[in-house]
Amino acid sequence: MRRIPDHVLPDEVLAQLLAWQHEIDALPDFAARVDAAKTRFSSRSGRSNKTFRQVRAALKEMCAGARRCMYCEDSVADEVEHIKPKNFYPEAVFTWENYLYACGPCNGGKSDQYAVIDAATGAIMPLMRATGAPPLPPQAGEPVFLNPRTEAVEQLFFLDLLDTFFLLPDPGAPLALQQRTQYTIDVLKLNRESLPEARQEAYDSYRDRLEAYIRRRDLGDSAAKLQKRIDSLKKAAHPTVWHEMKRLHAQVPELNALFQEAPEALGW
Repeated sequence: MRRIPDHVLPDEVLAQLLAWQHEIDALPDFAARVDAAKTRFSSRSGRSNKTFRQVRAALKEMCAGARRCMYCEDSVADEVEHIKPKNFYPEAVFTWENYLYACGPCNGGKSDQYAVIDAATGAIMPLMRATGAPPLPPQAGEPVFLNPRTEAVEQLFFLDLLDTFFLLPDPGAPLALQQRTQYTIDVLKLNRESLPEARQEAYDSYRDRLEAYIRRRDLGDSAAKLQKRIDSLKKAAHPTVWHEMKRLHAQVPELNALFQEAPEALGW
């Protein structure tokens, strides 16, 4: 997972989202706001809605690769995901900064799973609501789940490039950030099924692209042709893999050799 590059929506789209959010916020109680947030988002977020067609188009531009999920970076993103769940935070249901483009396994698996940090104890407090219980405002506290719209989350992960290709919390990060990172990994199941294999394949692809760049550079390709290769690499899926290849290259002999040949690639 990486920090998602921002995208400026047209003024008319932002105005429509804000108007819809004002409708929710004007309702008299929290339960009514939650109910309206769920039903109105469902009715307005379809592909036939002009506003959400533009929201989806913007989110697509922010994705890596061919519209890859902003969480796992592997599957096709086709669902507008709320970072803060609308079941607990109706005040953010039509907030642009609360949206990601996610795949079904990530979005469905996350669902309403969310937690906050208790200010008094520092404990992680999952937000819960018993089946049939009336909606009540969530406990106050800083979010545990990492937010790739606002945080440099790629600095909080460690990718095992030598063996499992599992995503893990960076052992050099403060303990509180390690706990938040592990919580995010667990909620999204970022080491599920074929994801480690897909990351290894992405590693091989990035390595091969770098080798091809070095070969073509040394054969005298033009700056324009080399730039096309660089741009293609930077748009590829699994950008977290490339980030970790650069960050950890000194620990992997074949990468260390390649980056010594092309130190400029560390800035891509």
